[in-house]
Amino acid sequence: MFLKALKQKLKHKSGRKYLKQLLEQPLGSSNTSKGIKSVGCIVDLDRFENANLFYQFVEDFSLRPNSVKIIGYKSFYDKNSPYSTPVFSDKDLGWKGEIENSYALEFFNREYDLLVNYYTDDHLLLQLMTIKSKARIKVGFGEVDKNLNDLILHTPISDFNLFTKELKKYLKIFKEID
Repeated sequence: MFLKALKQKLKHKSGRKYLKQLLEQPLGSSNTSKGIKSVGCIVDLDRFENANLFYQFVEDFSLRPNSVKIIGYKSFYDKNSPYSTPVFSDKDLGWKGEIENSYALEFFNREYDLLVNYYTDDHLLLQLMTIKSKARIKVGFGEVDKNLNDLILHTPISDFNLFTKELKKYLKIFKEID
């Protein structure tokens, strides 16, 4: 039991060090043109349980039905319990900031025009997911590290409609949507 806790603590420390290195590197620019055609969503399911609301983006941004990809974080989850959203947790943290979860690896392999980081807590795994995801525009909340997101919205995490309204407003200003 003691060794398992020590191993997790060392993995966490290694992950924090890796995250710090990634944040210090300059971000690479994306070649894709303007417009939102694909959306990725990283959701803290401990704080916001209804991740299916993000499929509203299909209608809001006139997207194809399969263009929204959602992955959720739970501090603890039972692998035998069914979840409607692919889930990762603290158990999936590997050495040097690697995330050992098939859903997360699938999420990383796609490129997104918009990445929505729907979390306000400072969790290492959520931050690693954000920094490793390939997206042209990253949107999130001000409570987390400001270097992770390109656009920071100051809305309560519980008010999804207000978040969506603000997001649409700024995407229209940036001429990403009509």
